[in-house]
Amino acid sequence: MSRYLGVDLHRNCFTVCTQLENGRQYLATLKLDALPRFVSKLRPDDEVAVEVTGNTRLFRDAVAPHVARVVVVNPSQFHVIRKSVKKTDEHDARALALFLSKDMLPEVRMKDQEHAELASLSQTRDTLVKSRTALKNKVNNLLSARGVNLSKESLASEKGLQKVLGMYFGSTVDVELRVLVDQIRSLSQSIDELEKAISEQGPKLPGYENLKSIKGIGDVGASVLLSVIGDVNDFDDEGKLAAYFGIVPRVSNSNETQHSGRITKRGSKLGRTVLIQCALIAKRYSPYLHQYYERIKGRRGTGKAIVALARKFLGIIYQTLKNDWVFEDFPNFILVDQETSA
Repeated sequence: MSRYLGVDLHRNCFTVCTQLENGRQYLATLKLDALPRFVSKLRPDDEVAVEVTGNTRLFRDAVAPHVARVVVVNPSQFHVIRKSVKKTDEHDARALALFLSKDMLPEVRMKDQEHAELASLSQTRDTLVKSRTALKNKVNNLLSARGVNLSKESLASEKGLQKVLGMYFGSTVDVELRVLVDQIRSLSQSIDELEKAISEQGPKLPGYENLKSIKGIGDVGASVLLSVIGDVNDFDDEGKLAAYFGIVPRVSNSNETQHSGRITKRGSKLGRTVLIQCALIAKRYSPYLHQYYERIKGRRGTGKAIVALARKFLGIIYQTLKNDWVFEDFPNFILVDQETSA
């Protein structure tokens, strides 16, 4: 008899609902250190569903070799759980088991370890960059209130930071500025360290040199995009990749009326940001992308033109990875002759 196990996973424990084919359900809550005992009782024809949390990979890797299937579920896409008025671990586990038995769960892609680690590095770097930007804005606001206006770029260099420390506005303000400058320096050092690690790990991923051959994608850009995409063969076409990046329009259907709205913004926010940044750089070099952007901008405005450009650029990225393209001259769309280069 097949069993369907819904798991509500937490940092130090997990609640399991085991549903049999006849619909009967059994509940149990276990400490995470009891995971080996739980695994020992699994059957080869069991199916398991688990929500995404920080330790989902640990749980999945322990369980997967012993069961027929593990489904990793995104709670934000599983509305029965996310919008439930009865939000308990037992209820979530029951819902997961029930919908797993009906094969109605929205499954999340789990990348391999290398892609996942690089994605984590990139996200940490992004968090620190945003923190540093907030501190720089605070420094500029303090100076602006005292009649000193610096350019945004001035705080990016040690010379600019030294200039700030050389100013005097009274002991209280000086203490605040000194602390802010120290934090900016510390964050910059940490960001440099993360970027070095990203630069070392990125080239190890398949497709890195392919993306680097696209004018507009640098070391960090290629690494971030690959960490988000994972295995490009997971996507049947570029439209599915665009949906994964969240740069496809929302579509509402009612009777005979169909309405397309703003982009869904699902998936990685960092991935979308880097994609747009790289696309805007690439259009400076590519006549095709530049003309495409200007045409959309003239008809629909700058905002929609940027999204359309990113969508077009992602299509090029998809085809590049899917077909193992390497560009000799990206602006003129000339590929390296693989036979000759071999």
